[in-house]
Amino acid sequence: MKNKEKAKIRFKKAGFPAPAAEKPEAIPQTDGAENNIESYEIIGVRFKPVGKTYYFDPNGKTLALGDSVVVETSRGVELGQVSVANKTVTSREVVPPLKKMLRIATEEDLAHHREAKELEERARKVWYQKIEGSGLAMALSDVDCTFDRSKLVFYFTAEGRVDFREFVKELASVFKMRIELRQIGVRDEAKQLGGLGICGRPLCCNTFLEDFQQVSIKMAKEQNLSLNSAKISGTCGRLMCCLRYENDTYSKAAKLCPKQDQYVQTPDGNGTVLETNVLAEKCRVRLDGDTAVISTYPAQELKVLPKPKKEEPKSKQ
Repeated sequence: MKNKEKAKIRFKKAGFPAPAAEKPEAIPQTDGAENNIESYEIIGVRFKPVGKTYYFDPNGKTLALGDSVVVETSRGVELGQVSVANKTVTSREVVPPLKKMLRIATEEDLAHHREAKELEERARKVWYQKIEGSGLAMALSDVDCTFDRSKLVFYFTAEGRVDFREFVKELASVFKMRIELRQIGVRDEAKQLGGLGICGRPLCCNTFLEDFQQVSIKMAKEQNLSLNSAKISGTCGRLMCCLRYENDTYSKAAKLCPKQDQYVQTPDGNGTVLETNVLAEKCRVRLDGDTAVISTYPAQELKVLPKPKKEEPKSKQ
């Protein structure tokens, strides 16, 4: 017998009420604001017009969209533009600790930034001069110079791996600074160079898309698009990013509609689905029978049935 049960028996025999059972300590109930969720004041900064937004501590300053600021990044001090004005977020939305903004860009900082841009234009010309005699099949996509002008980064595309060690030495001998070459994919190249899509508008990746998301051929199938690669591929040669925009809507609507070639029950009899209009939630069905009538029904009026087994032809006796 356990000690607590023995104690209850002793108290009962002595005429005293048994001690109350020990209760676990109550855990205080707190709402979301008090549930150890810290809040931070942040600003969003971009270093390129359509680049990714990075969050920083505004360091007590109030900033507006488009303001130029100097911040410290993983690759050193950089100058960028505010893309998200001061706002308060929780620790779930950002990854603390946040680096603090160093200062609002001064005229000297802006002049320093313009000099870096001029150096990028000069680097482009030098690249084209040097690449002709190198025999390397590398297409220059973009050049990026750090704010402190300590490093030049050349972005290029190539069909395969390229040994550019000697070429880097040639560039370093001209600019007397650290040189870095990065091979990028065709989607990144389209984002940097820009252009017009088959819709006639500027490329999405060059105007508002910060990150590339995965696009699959399944999305084109769910939207009943032609699987002709020329019609569903973008300027970069990959599947168009816009295939993803309405994919969630099509996926939800497709769950409500029978699929093509399914056998269904309609108000007029059983038949086979010939075509499905996912957005309108309607299906064209060929009814069984000699007349083979084709009618359109709302998806809610159809019930999927197992396909009838084909009757085997009777053997002649």
